[in-house]
Amino acid sequence: MTTFRTGSAVAASLRGDCANGRQISAIELRHLRYFVAAVEHGSFRKASVALRVQESAISRRIRDLEGHLGVAVFQRCSWGVRLTSAGERFLPRAKRALRHVQEGVGDAAIVGRGREGRIRTGIFSSIASGFLRELLHAFEKEHPGVHVELIDGNPSEHIASIRQHRLDVAFITGTTHWPECVTEQLWSERVFLVLPNGHPLCKRNELKWADLTGEKFIVSDTAPGEEIRDYLVQHLADLGQHPEINAQFVGRDNLLAFVSSERGLTLTSEATTAMQIPGISYRPMRNEILPFSAVWSPKNNNPAADRLLKLARSMVSKTGT
Repeated sequence: MTTFRTGSAVAASLRGDCANGRQISAIELRHLRYFVAAVEHGSFRKASVALRVQESAISRRIRDLEGHLGVAVFQRCSWGVRLTSAGERFLPRAKRALRHVQEGVGDAAIVGRGREGRIRTGIFSSIASGFLRELLHAFEKEHPGVHVELIDGNPSEHIASIRQHRLDVAFITGTTHWPECVTEQLWSERVFLVLPNGHPLCKRNELKWADLTGEKFIVSDTAPGEEIRDYLVQHLADLGQHPEINAQFVGRDNLLAFVSSERGLTLTSEATTAMQIPGISYRPMRNEILPFSAVWSPKNNNPAADRLLKLARSMVSKTGT
């Protein structure tokens, strides 16, 4: 038989066995819900109607709660119930616990629907203009509660991070299908030659690879420098050329400034051409198109990232990018 204690024994009860977790661990949310409902309605019968459960279920759970606490929380009367001293002390804590759970459920639901949260995003393209810039702008407008964290890097670095779940999604060049990843092509950009103003090739509206014979090139030692080097070597080798390509230990923006000082030419994607750097010009390479894809792990469960990809697909279908 359970022995109920009241009065001064309440404090000791709540500080004692309940504090060590043995009783608390057995208390369920429904115990708290039924307890608070009975207080608010003044009887088990009215609480059962409000909660749409059997009155007997309310009564049983309240007895369970009192058993776990070791104290009576209600005095039973012919007209209903009223709180004991222990119940009065327990009530604000029960309400606070329910409120915290409800708030937590609400917060989790918001994140679960992709309305809030964070997307760790690897990029391998300029966001000065173009599809990726428009995508990020549109997503920020639709989901202001989601923080999109941008991380520069080359494709191999991004793929490693995707597999290790350090990135949610990466936007990179190419359409390679990487093991353990999903690849989806989204958009394409033209390839442009970056050259100093006054260079003879500035007189042409479009360039062929043969036009670059004998030219000197510069690339960054960071992404996407290595990929540009490989791209140049691949295309010029077909013409029997072995281009001079010098690495510069600067980022993409400063590399373009180096072009203006005539240290060499370089290549870039169409999105970069929105950057107005004094002393340089952009000219498209004929028939040279770079596909860009989104890559992510099929095990990724970030709903905000799913929303970003869904918006990207929607934009592609509307624009035919």
